[in-house]
Amino acid sequence: MAGAPAAMAEPRTDVTPPVVTADQVMPHLDALQRIADRDGGNRAHGTQGYRDSVAYVKAALDKAGFRTALHRFTYNGTTDYNLIADWPGGDPEHIVFAGAHLDSVAAGPGINDNGSGSAALLTTALEVSKAHLKPHRHLRFAWWGAEEAGTVGSSAYVRDLSAAERHRIDVYLNVDMAGTKNNQEWLIVDDDPEAFEAFEGYFAARKLPTAKVGTLGSDHESFNDASIPVGGFAKGLDDCYHAACDRVENVDPQTETTSTNAFISTVWQLAARR
Repeated sequence: MAGAPAAMAEPRTDVTPPVVTADQVMPHLDALQRIADRDGGNRAHGTQGYRDSVAYVKAALDKAGFRTALHRFTYNGTTDYNLIADWPGGDPEHIVFAGAHLDSVAAGPGINDNGSGSAALLTTALEVSKAHLKPHRHLRFAWWGAEEAGTVGSSAYVRDLSAAERHRIDVYLNVDMAGTKNNQEWLIVDDDPEAFEAFEGYFAARKLPTAKVGTLGSDHESFNDASIPVGGFAKGLDDCYHAACDRVENVDPQTETTSTNAFISTVWQLAARR
């Protein structure tokens, strides 16, 4: 309509998602490695390493224009936090929710498990900001704590949601161990049809092998248990799983970048849908 105010303009969803390079993703893994190195060698629940990891991600999101909040929970007598970040705009009754666990085990820095997923998620969020994306659906991102103890942080978050708040989440997308070396398949969660088709389509278009799985034993289970549709993927275990050698050198930059671009592509697609 001629002369309509800018606030009434059709949301710009940018159907073509951006494509990132390793230079945009790997620095986040380097930062998490430095945090672990200076904080006792790990980023586990209740440690300074985890708290510094949250502070690093939160600072990047705050600078990029996200509305961030710390969701508090207690496990084994220790208080910790999930980091929640909302991108302004989009239909609040229809939320695309993307997450990854940020904590490691006490045995090591957890750079593939799950710094790699956390970095892919952060890169996706920062690309949303760079694009000034105006999605149809509301976009929410989260970095979970104490997941290595058994999806504690994500379960606490979902438990604190009202029934109405749960109903507003159209889909939860999870990314875990995104940079695994020497594992050819991407393992894609087969629950939400739109999410599965988006991830599967991305990898199929590039002739990359995938496998359909019902569960990954990761954060999406907290949402699935609450009858919220879920999607996501992992690259599978590696030789340094839950070990001190799960350092930045344990992540394959090309695999990490491919995983990140797959996640960006799917978030773009699902956020644009009504």
